[in-house]
Amino acid sequence: MTEQGVQERVQRCVCGNLRMAARLVTQRYDDALRPTGLHFMQFTLLARLRAADRLTMTELAERASLDRTTLTRNLKPLIERGYVQITSGKDRRERLVTITARGREALREALPRWEQAQSSMTAGLGQEATSALLEMLRTVSAVARGA
Repeated sequence: MTEQGVQERVQRCVCGNLRMAARLVTQRYDDALRPTGLHFMQFTLLARLRAADRLTMTELAERASLDRTTLTRNLKPLIERGYVQITSGKDRRERLVTITARGREALREALPRWEQAQSSMTAGLGQEATSALLEMLRTVSAVARGA
């Protein structure tokens, strides 16, 4: 196969294109959230915890589609700032993650900045394309999971 043939295949790679787009979109949201001191993934974790109030580490990792190591790395600054706390569950091996009052306040302060980034992306794509993209991403996730 020629170098050009390889390049053409790489340009059509689903994984490569998704990762590139995801990095660029994440940068856009991170830039919007920067004044709050939160990265997008930290914001997302706080939002998921706010919705559920308390989750096990395993549940939170599954809902965020993260491995435990990545989840722990993203939780560390949230714990240090007092936004979340981790306690033992019924079983000493079970770790429960809870959003604190400080974490709820940080989320409340960050929400308008997230909404700004979300509105910017929706305006750039258009409402119809945004809805189609979100549906397609749900399908992509299901295919990747083997469902």
